[in-house]
Amino acid sequence: MLRMNAGFKAVALCFCFLALAACSKKNTPNLEANNGLGQSAVPGSEGQFKTEVGDTVYYLVDQSTLTPEGKETLRKQAAWLRQYSDVMIQVEGHADERGTREYNISLSARRATTTREFLIAQGVEKNRISTIAYGKERPAALCDAEECWSKNRRTVTVITSGAKTS
Repeated sequence: MLRMNAGFKAVALCFCFLALAACSKKNTPNLEANNGLGQSAVPGSEGQFKTEVGDTVYYLVDQSTLTPEGKETLRKQAAWLRQYSDVMIQVEGHADERGTREYNISLSARRATTTREFLIAQGVEKNRISTIAYGKERPAALCDAEECWSKNRRTVTVITSGAKTS
């Protein structure tokens, strides 16, 4: 009987250790903020631009004027683009799903132009910036609610050439 108790305790103790090991939190690196090797993004790379500067500016409903947050993001973009003068960009204009296709193409074109003009005013050469209007054709989020619509009213600055590889 004493041997059975000792054997039972040993098995129970092993089971507890296994359970604790299975519940331990894995230390996974943040792949958005680094290159997957635990290092920061390469300076001048698309990865650095997205994670450290920000590539998206959001707009209010039916608006193409910049919010204070949007202006701050664009100031950071302009500073980064002035530092890396070989980089070419395209500003993509987007709109939420409400409204006609034609209206949303027009609104997203105005948003892209507003973004482009702000970057030019901040010292980025105009020949480095192209624009395209997608309207509601490329949503960032899909649902029939404000939480999704607000993510779709945006411009995204996409690096087209000249960035260093991450």
